[in-house]
Amino acid sequence: MLNKVLVANRGEIAVRIMRACRELGIKTVAVYSEADKDALFVKYADESHQIGPPPPLESYLKMDAIIDTALKSGAEAIHPGYGFLAENATFSDKVEKNGLVFIGPTGQNIKDMGDKILSKQTMKSSGVPVVPGTEEGISEIEKAKNVAHEIGYPVMLKASAGGGGIGMKIVDEESGIEEAVLSTQRLAQSAFGDGRVLLEKYLDEPRHIEFQIISDAKGNVIHLRERECSVQRRHQKLIEETPSCIMTEELREEMGKAAVTAAKAVGYRNAGTVEFMYSKGNYYFLEMNTRLQVEHPITEMITGVDLAKEQLRVASGLELQYGQDDIKGQGWAIECRICAEDPGNNFFPSPGKITGYSEPSGPGVRVDSGIYGGYDVPPYYDSLLSKLIVWGRDRPEAMARMKRALWEYKIEGIKSNIPFHQVVLDNEYFVKGDYTTHFIKERNILEDVRKFMEK
Repeated sequence: MLNKVLVANRGEIAVRIMRACRELGIKTVAVYSEADKDALFVKYADESHQIGPPPPLESYLKMDAIIDTALKSGAEAIHPGYGFLAENATFSDKVEKNGLVFIGPTGQNIKDMGDKILSKQTMKSSGVPVVPGTEEGISEIEKAKNVAHEIGYPVMLKASAGGGGIGMKIVDEESGIEEAVLSTQRLAQSAFGDGRVLLEKYLDEPRHIEFQIISDAKGNVIHLRERECSVQRRHQKLIEETPSCIMTEELREEMGKAAVTAAKAVGYRNAGTVEFMYSKGNYYFLEMNTRLQVEHPITEMITGVDLAKEQLRVASGLELQYGQDDIKGQGWAIECRICAEDPGNNFFPSPGKITGYSEPSGPGVRVDSGIYGGYDVPPYYDSLLSKLIVWGRDRPEAMARMKRALWEYKIEGIKSNIPFHQVVLDNEYFVKGDYTTHFIKERNILEDVRKFMEK
């Protein structure tokens, strides 16, 4: 087992990883920017080192500074969390070239699955269903028109090297395809240094279903069931639950096997998530996230598997403790992402000092947090403050528990999106499990939130 790990991240995920390390008897090292000197993760670590000023490019994205700190501190491995350098193949390779262990996939895994074109080609050749569309980057307008005509409008354009919804554009008819391709190419080049664009069939009534997988260095791969992540704004997830309301045992087995096949196709190592789009009885490979996901706690709640610990075990060279038949689902779990945003003002960021803070507790409630009363939320990073996770014997109990926990959760001094979650949990369509990735817009949720906040 590893003895000392540097966590190359911040906020709630840094604390989460450090907790797993502490339970396994592993010492932890934090690296932090000047803006995070008073952050919870800095206080929690066994030792902490400042690596730069607030901007990420000068701190959390400084590969050489992070690796140098790991070497000087005597750390044997680096855990990247998610975001920042977690899916950076160059960083993964650099870590291992310096004699350290990267707690995550290989650089080649990240390259293979981070390229939407290559990953789609790999999945198709492995028999995993993919969305109809191009399998190579588009640069010619006429080709885009021909493909769109062949698969039928509406179509979706997206950056091949993109993520987080950046660069996605829906085109309803041929008159808009030329400008859409050009603008997406420009954005892709600017954001990712790669102007290649994919064109795919836009799916009706889409639901975002993902499967958690983990594999060891011996080639053992298992999945840990599905998560539904269809409540999104600007293609970013806000609420996740497991199981999915649309799932059957037969569909779970089929999609789970596809997820395992996807991982084996690239010789995947450590934890990852295979994401699918589900539409009217069919499912299609979307992408693979080569890291631990924000929403991993709900999988832990229903399976009893500590994914962060399993990552550390795999990185230590140990085989998986579980076979596929060992993975069972008990009950229902829901996660709400608690962010420093004003949901009454189109989720405008709300950094600043937290003047009062009280977390919910009680049966079946878990809070993964990176904040405390008196903490000053910096404006430089993602707005995620904490994750509120609940477990219930079934979906009605889990929803009732989440509503109770949201009512208990108090964050004062800044705006948070707690009112948004309260509105969604009361929405009749969400209650029925009848929702898609267009849920927020289709059901006028933001208008309901504004009315709720005015009461």
